[in-house]
Amino acid sequence: MAMAPTVKVVLGSVAFAIFWVLAVFPSVPFLPVGRTAGSLLGAMLMVVFGVLTPDQAFAAIDLPILGLLFGTMVVSVYLERADMFEYLGKLLSWKSKGARDLLCRVSVISAISSALFTNDTSCVVLTEFILKITRQHNLPPHPFLLALASSANIGSSATPIGNPQNLVIAVQSKIAFGSFVFGILPAMLVGVVVNILILMCMYWKLLSSAQKDEEDATAEVVGDGDVISHRFSPATMSHLTSLNSQEWNSRLESVSMQSSPRMNGQVNHVETLRNRINSTENETHSDSSGVYESARNSSASKEITNDSSSQKRDETVSSRRIESMDRLGDLSSMQLSSGDFATKWKRMLWKSCVYLVTIGMLIAFFLGLNMSWTALTAALALVVLDFKDAQPCLEKVSYSLLIFFCGMFITVDGFNKTGIPSALWDFMEPYARIDHTAGIVILALVILVLSNVASNVPTVLLLGGRVAVSAGAISAADEKKAWLILAWVSTVAGNLSLLGSAANLIVCEQAHRAPHFGYDLSFWKHLKFGVPSTIIITSIGLALIR
Repeated sequence: MAMAPTVKVVLGSVAFAIFWVLAVFPSVPFLPVGRTAGSLLGAMLMVVFGVLTPDQAFAAIDLPILGLLFGTMVVSVYLERADMFEYLGKLLSWKSKGARDLLCRVSVISAISSALFTNDTSCVVLTEFILKITRQHNLPPHPFLLALASSANIGSSATPIGNPQNLVIAVQSKIAFGSFVFGILPAMLVGVVVNILILMCMYWKLLSSAQKDEEDATAEVVGDGDVISHRFSPATMSHLTSLNSQEWNSRLESVSMQSSPRMNGQVNHVETLRNRINSTENETHSDSSGVYESARNSSASKEITNDSSSQKRDETVSSRRIESMDRLGDLSSMQLSSGDFATKWKRMLWKSCVYLVTIGMLIAFFLGLNMSWTALTAALALVVLDFKDAQPCLEKVSYSLLIFFCGMFITVDGFNKTGIPSALWDFMEPYARIDHTAGIVILALVILVLSNVASNVPTVLLLGGRVAVSAGAISAADEKKAWLILAWVSTVAGNLSLLGSAANLIVCEQAHRAPHFGYDLSFWKHLKFGVPSTIIITSIGLALIR
């Protein structure tokens, strides 16, 4: 593609530069408007500067990608409501055997959940679970947070729905879902294992000392528990005879109020019990007054006898009250338990439907059906099955991300129209052909650098078509391999630095804002691990992609 006129080149470059700055640094002091507004600003400038016409700008928006992204986000919202991520969180601590075992679990669960539910969603949900578990077991949080973010990025590379750049690649390349998965899955599995080994090597001493501290803390807790158990003493019974009728009436009212509306049919029974207690109370007072009158005219021996009989009457009244309360309590618990059983049964049925719809969506993907419409169909099926107003669930969808994609499509298309990306690729293309090892290495380095400089999704939009055309000139198999290499490298490149992917930033922000468990994951801690991990795992994956 020839270079555009100089004015268009300059203005288009300015618009793209503004978009890039606000996308990579959304809180710059001179214009802290954020990524979404930055993408819209870049798109608007492309039209205002005349780089794109309004019709070209609208045509640049890729609706199938937006539909797939929206559908998967809605499905993720309903999976979260169905406690899927809570179950994943419980797996982290279920029969855990120490710090190293927990590190492996975090890596594996993060990778699998990211492949199925996107890496951003997994990081949002699992970060707080990990912080709670590390605090409970007296473990340092940062190795586990690094394991979460890095494994989420690696795991998300295995499926077209794992991350946004894979969505773009799947739609543009038209590679079947199953073919995409089986092409990258070996690299993903080996990458997760290697990532765990790198974390183990870097933090072996820290995890070992933390495990000893955890064992000591567990021993102390067990000791304290033994001491507390030996301090047990039976509770003292309250003096029921000292309660007046108003207190008993209030207790009956509280019991009847705690019962659900299903107890309305038992109101008469409650009133009957209350009347019995009140009549018993009156009898007690009348009997007690008679005893006191007779006691004044009798001898000392009769006083003792009457006192004992009065005490027996009081005990009889108390036992009657207890029996009445027990009957009412049993009736209330029976009604509540039957209602709870029905509610739990409905909840379990609904959750099963959510899981079945999600599995059906994945099967449809593997069968080669249109991914955008499949995701939208699954989302609408969940909305209908919920049988409630869908607004609360739809409000959880990240519409700002969808708007960001719209602006980014327009901005990147405008930058392509300037001719600069084509000129740069024409210079690099002879050295980056994938029919020899050196070309694959150079192509991977270009993708790696651009993904960390311009972010991975814009990199895919800029390079995807050009890399595919270059590889397609060799063979159809090489074209598919080029798309998979682009997906693998652009995704794993996110592990290089804290700013490399949205998943890293999500983990960092979630950890910082977590109530009672806040932790700051610094840029340098991430970079110390990210550089060797990214280089090693990218290299191994390139050898396994077919």
